[in-house]
Amino acid sequence: MGIKDLLRFMKPYVEPVHIKKYAGKRVGIDAYSWLHKGAYSCSMELCLNMEGDKKSQYLNYCMHRINLLRHHNISPVLVFDGCNIPCKSLTEQDRHNKRKGNRDLAMAKLKEGNINAATEMFQRAISITPSMAHQLIEILNSENIEFVVAPYEADAQLAYLSSLDAEKGGIAAVISEDSDLLAYGCSSVVFKMDRYGNGEEIAIDKVLGSVRRIPSFLDFDKELFTGMCVVAGCDFLPSVPGIGISKAHALVSKYRNLSRVLSMLKYEKGNQMPQEYFKSFKEACAVFHHARIYDADSKRLKHLTPIPESLVNELCNELDFLGPEMSSFQATAIAQGRLDPSTMKPFNAQLTKPSESLPHNLSFKQEISQTNTNCFTIVSSQKTKIKRISVMEQETKPKVNVEERRYLSDSSLKILISPLKKNILSGDDAIPAKRSSTIPDNNPFKRRKKTVVVNKEQSSEVTQVEVLRSTGVDFVSEQESGVTDVDDLEILCITPGSQKSVDSKTVNIIGIGEKKRVTSEKKATILNFFCRV
Repeated sequence: MGIKDLLRFMKPYVEPVHIKKYAGKRVGIDAYSWLHKGAYSCSMELCLNMEGDKKSQYLNYCMHRINLLRHHNISPVLVFDGCNIPCKSLTEQDRHNKRKGNRDLAMAKLKEGNINAATEMFQRAISITPSMAHQLIEILNSENIEFVVAPYEADAQLAYLSSLDAEKGGIAAVISEDSDLLAYGCSSVVFKMDRYGNGEEIAIDKVLGSVRRIPSFLDFDKELFTGMCVVAGCDFLPSVPGIGISKAHALVSKYRNLSRVLSMLKYEKGNQMPQEYFKSFKEACAVFHHARIYDADSKRLKHLTPIPESLVNELCNELDFLGPEMSSFQATAIAQGRLDPSTMKPFNAQLTKPSESLPHNLSFKQEISQTNTNCFTIVSSQKTKIKRISVMEQETKPKVNVEERRYLSDSSLKILISPLKKNILSGDDAIPAKRSSTIPDNNPFKRRKKTVVVNKEQSSEVTQVEVLRSTGVDFVSEQESGVTDVDDLEILCITPGSQKSVDSKTVNIIGIGEKKRVTSEKKATILNFFCRV
């Protein structure tokens, strides 16, 4: 990732820094670098698509560091990667193959029971997707944190923001793990920032023109520095065999001209240099200098720096390798996080069929408003507690077929899956509906929820008891059980249809919310016990 061995080569120019140095300023963040580091802690859960809170630990990682910046009065600006740039397709394919191979190794280690080795392989196999980035974007929106999704490379977008003045939305530094930002010309980059805000900073102005430190960049400018990085090997062009960062620096320092450097490479390497290397080299340098970025003021794409006409003619006006052109609407939708840059589809698009689409006026709130609520109050004669009971009756249940049910939200499905039975409160002798169960309800050790004491002298109708018994409520005659006190009252659903019959008889209701004192005048036999069950 980035320029191979560049950070190690630039170690003499690395200075320790704490992020509070940029208090009161705007700082850009390479969001995908934080997402990658955060995903290490939950790599197995992400690769195996496991459920649980640990799967989203990468979001906690990012938010912890964002809050750290805000604690030090720093305004964070997160920049996300967008579409894949065409000239980086070979690198992306190679990375995809490596991730796939690491995932296969991780699965093999997991089957062997070697969890530590499997976790290490899963960390190498993790891939950050636009949907994962969108989850972080939703949090940023809710927290009013500034962000932008680049049309292509986030590094180019960060370099563009770094080139702007603070009054125009510029940033003072960039936090990243990608050494490409130095090749793009970012003024100051902070690497390896830990959870406490400590990191390593490289300021490009202190690198160019330095005399005291080795390696020396005395006669370098940004163009030569970028050319050195491309010769050493980058994401857009692999290096010539046998050429690393040290050799590339030596060649550029000696000849101070990129054309002469390429000529010497051709002379020294001969057939080892690919035939298309010269063209590919110019395209790679053009990406670092003229990549397409998003301009928030004009809300359209533009180049990082204007392309010279000579370069346009030299490249035959074929500039799609910098990122294909896109409309202002697409660029703005991607920048605002509303459009998936890989599929060009909205993140929150709802699946609908043209011929079988749901009515436009159907909503979850309207579904709730179609239900009527009947309320009544039960007052205990022993205590002054009053509990309000709400009985909801769904008069009109919308018919939802299998095809339409797929397009309803999860919250709507929960209501449709378990609605109340229709006409529960209709009729004179209606009773509350009881859910059917495959497990018989004959457990003698099961704690009873309700007990109703019926005065046998005043209630001689057997049908009334049988009807109430069918609801699963236990009944004990007044002769069998004497009630002396009631500590609490359990909620009891009584249908309005049967309210008249209940009022005409003396019924004492006992709840079992707390311990009750019940004195029995007649001991229940074993037979009576199981009869009640």
